Amino acid sequence: MTTHAHHKVLIVGGGAAGVTVAARLLRLGLRDIGLVEPSTTHYYQPLWTLVGGGRARARASARPQRSVMPKGVSWLRGRAETVDPEQRTVGLADGRTVGYDRLVVCPGIQLDWDTVPGMAQAVVAPHTSSNYSYELAPKTWELIRSLRSGTAVFTMPSGPIKCGGAPQKIAYLAADHWREQGVLKNIRVVLVLPTPGLFGVPVFAAELQRVAARYGIEVRTNSELTEVDPDGRDAVVVDHSSGAEESLRFDMMHVVPPQSAPDWLKATPLADPADPAGYVEIDRHTLRHVRYPEVFALGDAGSSPNSKTGAAIRKQAPVVARNIAAGLVHGGPPPASYDGYSSCPITTSRHRMLLAEFDYALRHRPTFPLIDTTRERRDMWYLKRYGLPLLYWHLMLRGRA
Repeated sequence: MTTHAHHKVLIVGGGAAGVTVAARLLRLGLRDIGLVEPSTTHYYQPLWTLVGGGRARARASARPQRSVMPKGVSWLRGRAETVDPEQRTVGLADGRTVGYDRLVVCPGIQLDWDTVPGMAQAVVAPHTSSNYSYELAPKTWELIRSLRSGTAVFTMPSGPIKCGGAPQKIAYLAADHWREQGVLKNIRVVLVLPTPGLFGVPVFAAELQRVAARYGIEVRTNSELTEVDPDGRDAVVVDHSSGAEESLRFDMMHVVPPQSAPDWLKATPLADPADPAGYVEIDRHTLRHVRYPEVFALGDAGSSPNSKTGAAIRKQAPVVARNIAAGLVHGGPPPASYDGYSSCPITTSRHRMLLAEFDYALRHRPTFPLIDTTRERRDMWYLKRYGLPLLYWHLMLRGRA
């Protein structure tokens, strides 16, 4: 096999995880880092919820990819298509083959629109949108702003998704806007969740129950959207507890597609053979592959059972960087460990937010122990809208936070 390039560390994916790990490795003194990424635009995706809620502009979430690439990293502009962990090579869609000593896999997550019949057609129809797309998020706000009466449905799929709180964040933002406009009493709001409660950590679930009750939201737990008729504006929801089907005719709907590892990654030996979603099979603490010790994964494409958020990446990236650097320099077992920390900033209104922080054991892990972040707060709103984007662009992507 002809190898067109070789790097001591090769990173697949130039999103939050890939850029942050690259910056961290540079700060640890490693050189000869290659990064595979086809996109020319880098997105701060957590802002899309606020775009859909009319609280931010879409363009504020986008910057040129070249502006976030760490200096000294070789940007391989292309799309990964195959991985051969035995030969330690990555094949690109343009025919190039790139070798590596260590591989970091973080290509993000795949949105499986076609998994739910009618969903792909619905999001391009007039009454349905999704904040999980840069192009669609502004449409969500248009639908919310124009609705004065009727039924609004907000759905979440089963299985891991990026930012598990996002499906209900937009419901609260919408309901608060309708409250401000004096029309909430004329709108039936239905939130469809596959989980047994609003959140997996009891203290946060209790607060979100109060929020949902305040807006009069009908919460369907253990339930899931299984089909959409975009022309008839009909959503079929199944209650997994009873098996009962419910047909909801909607005037607007916000959907979240089921998600999985990218199809090309599922077809590689790196995928967990027991997981049809195809995530990279890694040790949940070291983030190293369980069968190929030269391979690491983090972010949305990894099999670690944490919530798939930017906050998780911020804690995972230093672990991956330290473990790679230690292995290349000294050998031996990985010295750094990840405890599953994740954070979900949940907007509960257009001016307040609940900051849910937790680890693998679903223990509350507050960053600000002197502040009660188990309750919705106005100061946390400013953190979400202004503080976290600044942290992301100026510190996290530079390996400083």
